Amino acid sequence: MGVIGVQLVVTMVMASVIQKIIPHYSFARWLLCSGSLRWYQHPTEDELRSLAGKQKGQKKKDRKYNGHIDNKPLTVPKDIDLQLETKCITEVDTLALHYFPEFQWLVDFTVAATVVYLITELYYSVAQPSGEMNISVVWCLLVLAFVIKTLFSLTAHYFKLEEGGERSLCITFAFFFFVKAMAILIVTENYLEFGLETGFANFSDSALQFLEHQGLESQGPISKLTFKLILALLCSLIGAFLTFPGLRLAQMHLDALNLTTAKFTQTLLHINFLSPLIMVLLWVKPITKDYLMNPTLEKENVPLMTEDTYDTLRLWAIILMCILRLAMMRHHLQAYLNLAQKGVDQMKKEAGRISTVDLQKMVARVFYYLCVIALQYVAPLVMLLHTTLLLQYLFAFP
Repeated sequence: MGVIGVQLVVTMVMASVIQKIIPHYSFARWLLCSGSLRWYQHPTEDELRSLAGKQKGQKKKDRKYNGHIDNKPLTVPKDIDLQLETKCITEVDTLALHYFPEFQWLVDFTVAATVVYLITELYYSVAQPSGEMNISVVWCLLVLAFVIKTLFSLTAHYFKLEEGGERSLCITFAFFFFVKAMAILIVTENYLEFGLETGFANFSDSALQFLEHQGLESQGPISKLTFKLILALLCSLIGAFLTFPGLRLAQMHLDALNLTTAKFTQTLLHINFLSPLIMVLLWVKPITKDYLMNPTLEKENVPLMTEDTYDTLRLWAIILMCILRLAMMRHHLQAYLNLAQKGVDQMKKEAGRISTVDLQKMVARVFYYLCVIALQYVAPLVMLLHTTLLLQYLFAFP
């Protein structure tokens, strides 16, 4: 039967929604333009002249060097009494943001793919079809492909910079994650429940059966060592892509903690920051699974839950942490936007003068790269969410 039927209808309807409705009612645009984020406007040259006590009509002295006239740019003292004005982000403001089309497409397509996944799961739970391909898997794979493409473009942007050391930092972290992945792959299944041994065995058996049906003789598609080496290379590549998003998240976390005074919000920010560690610990058997499956508090070791229930609980925990990270997005982005005023306050503590153009660039640069920061925040979240949805499909697959 293939994908003909309800799933095909859902896919066609969602494709029409992406083409016709989402450009007018974009969730990505709402995240930025809902009125909760305020950006700092750079001061005009007239405002800086007024604060510096210079009249607009005052002539600047031109100096001649070797027959050329040196038009000295306007400068102001660094300790100038400058207070930046704030403004809510509007749809017109987003037109000037770098990577805004990429951010809008990734977020809106992720929303559409998630809706398709939910409808498909509802269809499978009610109708229980047999012999049909789950089309939501294709949508999830497309989302992961777009995430990898976005992270690759952001990392390539850092590689194009000649100064700053970003290229060396990415390469260093890539080697670090490669060594770390190789070390983790050595750990047995008794400690880390990754299921690599079972997965590799199933993959080898399926490949051998396929080759036998084709009339080919083979001892296996790939050796276990080569499989782990490829997996480690993939982990190092993803680690290099997530280097700057991780560093940026750590900085925004500290700034967000200083921005808010509510204890409940600070607690949520801490949980959000520690959520990757919590997710990893859910797959460490001696720390989590052994205590829940084989508790030693009583004389009779009665498991608190079945293994299937524990697997489902882990997936739901990841989904809830993804929702928490999305809910904390506004606090992190506002903490990033506040870097404009923070940079001006830091400048006031320095001696000397600064040109008006450099001052305006310093303030405006923060807002213009907002979508780059938003992509670095959202892309790992989207990757984790749809990888979890694919993992849930593998658990449910008979």
